[in-house]
Amino acid sequence: MTKRTKSKWLVALLLLFSTTSLTAQTAYKLSVQDAVSLALKNVTEVKNLRIDSMKQLAQNREIVAGALPQISGTAQVTHYLTLPLILFPSAGSTDIYRVLNQEGVKDGNGQLIPAKQEFAVNKFSFVQPWNVSAGVGLNQLLFQPDVFVGLIARKTSMEYAKENIAVAEDKTREQVQKAYYQVLIAEEQLKTLQHTLERLQKLVADQEQLFKNGFIEKLDIDKTNVSFNNTKATETQLKNIIELGYASLKFTLGLAQNDQLELTDKLTPELVKQNVLDEGTFDYNSRSEIRLLNNVQKLQQLDVRRNKLAYLPTLSFFYQFQQQGIANKNYSSLLGSNWFWFNSNLIGLNLNVPIFDFGVKKNKIQQARYTLEKTNNIVDNTKKAIEFEKTAAQINLRNAIINMDAQQKNQELAERVYNTTKKKYEQGVGSNSEVLLAETELQRAQGNYFDALYQAVIAKISYLKASGKLQ
Repeated sequence: MTKRTKSKWLVALLLLFSTTSLTAQTAYKLSVQDAVSLALKNVTEVKNLRIDSMKQLAQNREIVAGALPQISGTAQVTHYLTLPLILFPSAGSTDIYRVLNQEGVKDGNGQLIPAKQEFAVNKFSFVQPWNVSAGVGLNQLLFQPDVFVGLIARKTSMEYAKENIAVAEDKTREQVQKAYYQVLIAEEQLKTLQHTLERLQKLVADQEQLFKNGFIEKLDIDKTNVSFNNTKATETQLKNIIELGYASLKFTLGLAQNDQLELTDKLTPELVKQNVLDEGTFDYNSRSEIRLLNNVQKLQQLDVRRNKLAYLPTLSFFYQFQQQGIANKNYSSLLGSNWFWFNSNLIGLNLNVPIFDFGVKKNKIQQARYTLEKTNNIVDNTKKAIEFEKTAAQINLRNAIINMDAQQKNQELAERVYNTTKKKYEQGVGSNSEVLLAETELQRAQGNYFDALYQAVIAKISYLKASGKLQ
């Protein structure tokens, strides 16, 4: 094998491995509860809300940390290129000459020494060119209203984050179960349709034999083939619907489209009726939306309290220690003898008392009260909406079960009619048109039954959600 051939084989193997890794699949066999559990782990909205919950926990810890001692350090080195100066009056020589003049002291020429009237000024600097300082400070907050309320609100804020997750999880449960049962019913419908195709195939085979024996016309076979072709087209459409349903379910579960998915649950009318309309005592708090709004109310009540406490003073304790060093331009080193070092210690209390703000705090309190009032209205309206939703879901479920039972009986009747009609046809006392009509009615009855079964399970899911019992 040449070197060039080896290179080609190496490239082909690399492409093979890369293609295999790209098309890697994971197989899942899921009941409806398994599907819900998987979705709660994978759905982006729920995952992000869990992250928000962790973020809220970090914010709570930040509030706690803000109430604990805060320690900070400082360090600074400065060098004055030009020293700052102050003006210092030089009145000494003026006063001396004035005294000499008053005492009549004469100079060498025998003249009185004149008193100097001008005012002299000297320039001095009290700053050294080099200055070094380093210090540490401690500040302990003793009382501050917003921090105080923040510490109280920690538990409520975490409950709010938790209930926010619960709302998203309830929404996910509803979406997953509806998508799951839609695919499940479509698969059952496909099985029934394939049984219909088998019946039509057998009917065609029997008719061909009867045609050979001269008992029927070719037209009867053609009519049956038309019905078979239409049913075959319906089968193809239903397979495409199932494929689309699986794609939608995978997306709802947060799975990749190339993953394999098998549904293990079975759906029957008895399962739909199980534990249905079991009223008991209804509690609004069984709905995650109400629990979430209750926490919103608590947080807004705390916000009103926080704004009221803004009238109170803020008090803090502080301590500072500072080490300073100065040196002139002749310093030899940082720790040389030309440096002068000294330190200072300081403790104190800092009190900030609000006196008058032209109504700023008052209007903030009023705004917080208005926000709370709006939330109270939303809670009341949500409870009314839940009552209506529960009543409507209850009525829809009852009607759906009635319709499901009726369509199930119609399907059984249509199947008996078809079997009887087919036997009469085989015995020569019926027509092919009657058989095909009975077959069409049976397919219609089966389609109506599966549609009623789906509507019933959807109605049950909606009722369980409205009652706060959806698992």
